[in-house]
Amino acid sequence: MAAADILQCLSLHSHPSFPISQVTYFPNTTSYPSILNSYIRNLRFTSPITPKPSFIITPTHLSHIQASIICCNQFSLQLRIRSGGHDYDGLSYVSQLPFIILDMFMLQSVDINMDDCTAWVDSGATIVEKTLEQGATEIVHQWQHVAHRIHHGLFIRVVLSPVKRNGKKTIRAKFNALFLGDSEELLGIMNENFPELGLVGEQCIEMSWIDSVLFWYNYPVGTSREALLQRVPESEKFLKRKSDYVQKAMSKTELESLWEKMMELEKPVLTLNPYGGRMSEISEVETPFPHRAGNLYKIQYSVNWKEEGNDVANHNLDAIRRLYDYMTPYVCNSPRSSYLNYRDVDIGVNGDGNADYAEASIWGSKYFKGNFDRLVEVKTMVDPGNFFRYEQSIPSLASWDSLMSQ
Repeated sequence: MAAADILQCLSLHSHPSFPISQVTYFPNTTSYPSILNSYIRNLRFTSPITPKPSFIITPTHLSHIQASIICCNQFSLQLRIRSGGHDYDGLSYVSQLPFIILDMFMLQSVDINMDDCTAWVDSGATIVEKTLEQGATEIVHQWQHVAHRIHHGLFIRVVLSPVKRNGKKTIRAKFNALFLGDSEELLGIMNENFPELGLVGEQCIEMSWIDSVLFWYNYPVGTSREALLQRVPESEKFLKRKSDYVQKAMSKTELESLWEKMMELEKPVLTLNPYGGRMSEISEVETPFPHRAGNLYKIQYSVNWKEEGNDVANHNLDAIRRLYDYMTPYVCNSPRSSYLNYRDVDIGVNGDGNADYAEASIWGSKYFKGNFDRLVEVKTMVDPGNFFRYEQSIPSLASWDSLMSQ
């Protein structure tokens, strides 16, 4: 597979006014390493032994995407599509088979239909922290019963972290909230529905919605909006993420046992995102995303570390997996569900990209529940050859049947 042959194919199938050769980068190209690493947010996938793409295309025109698909199919290359870097397990830029990366970061236009959209100008953000000694157990327990059914314009996330206070292990519960309105209205809602948190006006910050984006990205209040244009993260780390859904509130006793496990493991953090609201009003079969009515909240398990080496990595991976296993009795188990955008290869992967239905349903049912079967039907119809595939892709029954008949 010569670079000249690939470029000839790409040029043949793309618009001549937008030379695709100018946005195609091979390993011997000066810009190749920087483009490859620019959207890798997980240092676990930057080691020398991590498989690298045969080349990278950063399309600026629709024909570049079309040519990439045609030529990857012709040269038997897998296509990895990357956009923005929100990929916890590297599936958009790593493959065990020969592959390329189609990196979409140059496609930056945004179209807004002002006739159909509604915009809120002002919003308020708040952070309240409580430890076990400050009644965190009671407050988190109550949060489970309130957050999913409170005012639709109010989102209250809880981040649970094992910490040390005065040399003693404890759990810190950080309540991050966003309200589409002013602080006076928010205080009224909280005093009526969630007085246990003890929110006061000094803990509320009124800001525009765009400034709240900076808040949620952990920038200090007052940071210039220009920071949103910064594509290179301020820090990179090794990380692992997992997810679950909770449909029955944990009791105070169960929460106290969870705190003990988290303090034992020391590193993993739990982020609880409430569901309800508009999410619950949409049928679980209306879109592929099935996690609707009945879910109180979603759990994100997270662990980060900066030290290099397999021993450190294995220690942290073991810790988050042990916490995930510990939570088995308390989370949705019919099936045990997962959130697609928190990619987790622990729940299953195919070996060579051509998984059969039974194999793919292991992860497919977790991400899509009953919608998985319909997605398989669509995939079989529109991509019978299973060209668009990766470690956790929807299988094509036609491709599997063809493979088995050979």
